[in-house]
Amino acid sequence: MDVTPFWLAGRPATGDEELTVTHPYDGRVVGTAAVPTPDQVEQAVAAADAIRREAAALPLHVRAEALAHVSARLKERSEEIARLITSENGKPLLWARGEVTRAIATFRFAAEETRRWSGTTQRLDTDPAAGGRMAYVARVPKGSVLGISPFNFPLNLTAHKIAPAIAVGAPIVVKPAPATPLSALLLGELLAETDLPEGMFSVLPVPNDRAPGLVQDPRLPIVSFTGSVPVGWSIRDSVPRKHVTLELGGNGAAVVLPDSDLDWAASRIGLFSNYQAGQSCIAVQRVYVDRSVYDDFVPKLVESVNALVTGDPWDDKTQVGPLVSQDAAERVESWVDEAVAAGAEVLAGGTREGAAYAPTVLAGVPADAKVQREEVFGPVMLVQPVDGVDEAFDLVNASTFGLQAGVFTRNLDIAFRAHRELDVGGVVIGDVPSYRADQMPYGGVKDSGVGREGLRSAMLDYTEEKVMVLTGLPL
Repeated sequence: MDVTPFWLAGRPATGDEELTVTHPYDGRVVGTAAVPTPDQVEQAVAAADAIRREAAALPLHVRAEALAHVSARLKERSEEIARLITSENGKPLLWARGEVTRAIATFRFAAEETRRWSGTTQRLDTDPAAGGRMAYVARVPKGSVLGISPFNFPLNLTAHKIAPAIAVGAPIVVKPAPATPLSALLLGELLAETDLPEGMFSVLPVPNDRAPGLVQDPRLPIVSFTGSVPVGWSIRDSVPRKHVTLELGGNGAAVVLPDSDLDWAASRIGLFSNYQAGQSCIAVQRVYVDRSVYDDFVPKLVESVNALVTGDPWDDKTQVGPLVSQDAAERVESWVDEAVAAGAEVLAGGTREGAAYAPTVLAGVPADAKVQREEVFGPVMLVQPVDGVDEAFDLVNASTFGLQAGVFTRNLDIAFRAHRELDVGGVVIGDVPSYRADQMPYGGVKDSGVGREGLRSAMLDYTEEKVMVLTGLPL
């Protein structure tokens, strides 16, 4: 099998070691990636640092055309890339194709935002001492970016690191997840087809134990990390003087109120607790249902979950495939077993076969169970009756996470109350918390992290204002 090169300062390269990528569904080898040596990592970081002033001065059309090129090439190769994602990640083709579609849009949005990226002016002659003065305010990169991307969306979440960096003229070094490096390396291949200068990007599939060296390097003053809570906060604590953006996950809650369409809510919650095999930061994990409709809603939810098509991710009809590894599935199994031993009832699922765990619904889950408190990151949800909006919102807020929440209601007053009172980064009215548009601000509070992604939001995050005062103007 051919070895996929990594990208060192815009050029393909190989090192002394290789990383074997296996398919989660059947364990077969699907690819081999070259691993850079420490000296090659140093070359990549040095190249990013050396080019940062040139990168910041790149004309907007150069940046925008490079981003548009990647978007177009992703579209041209969409089926090939979807199959690559399924190969290394195990997500069903249904969702892999959706991820490619989103990545196409992510780069397109970035190209559009780049063409709108411009400074502003402010008249300063608001008192006699400042006559003839005007401020020109531009946003400039804070420096080169270290982007650390996760396994669950190996293409699109890597795109959310790369695209805003190029848009603002910041060099970026990407460290993809070791389980799924191939999608990120393909993005490097497409970027290499553009007119971006050498050093503008590197994609380095180094093992996780070598990541702290990149995090600590002062030549990478911006760190954008998507991954686990302990690792994310340890990164921020280790580099207090760097600008660190963290997207750390959640245990997304959905609230079902009496005025909602119960069939719609059941179908959406059933699907989006289990899409990506639950391996999404905004998958539905906790479901709070008004007691007045609980008995009507729960059978609909269980029916929705039991109707999901599970199995081979290569089958076009499959909705729920394996987790990323058997270890991950065994962890999910242990958490469910723990909840059941403590008194929870299994309404659907609750079984494992290799790396696959059946879509599962639990009721009567104790408040201290891991499936209630932590992020399951698997196809498991709990359902619980509540006595009204107050209790529902209190339970949503009781979590240590705060990424997104969904509220099924037609009441506009409750919608604005949810937006005002729920301690989350985003509230989705009439749908699951799993909805994300790639151009909107996206991120959380509490243990869900700090900072926002979404193209313009990330562009603002990677930059800071710089002022030039013009004097003696005939205003």
